[in-house]
Amino acid sequence: MKKRLIFAVIIGAVLGVFCIIGAAVRFDGQKDWIYLFSLWYNRILMGLLIGVCPRPGKLSTALIRGAILGLLVSFAFFATTGFTDIVSFVAGIVYGIIIDSVLMRIEKQS
Repeated sequence: MKKRLIFAVIIGAVLGVFCIIGAAVRFDGQKDWIYLFSLWYNRILMGLLIGVCPRPGKLSTALIRGAILGLLVSFAFFATTGFTDIVSFVAGIVYGIIIDSVLMRIEKQS
């Protein structure tokens, strides 16, 4: 469980960097560091939440659960943007799927 949690947080942090880069490009550098940090931190929290969940039995379960948890965590950030940053919200759902499915594959290999 500890290994799963560590990998999940690392994957969330890496995906958060991609979110920061994407947001900086989309908004042409107009967002301040607090906005970008919040977006990154949101992805770390997503990794943490997915990491504490037990390993799913099937890949399909991981995909569905990742999407649901990604949606729930990303919705908090989406709401604070005044429901304007739809791209980051949708990316959060996709990143939830990525985190949960990558964790499952890592655990199958070990």
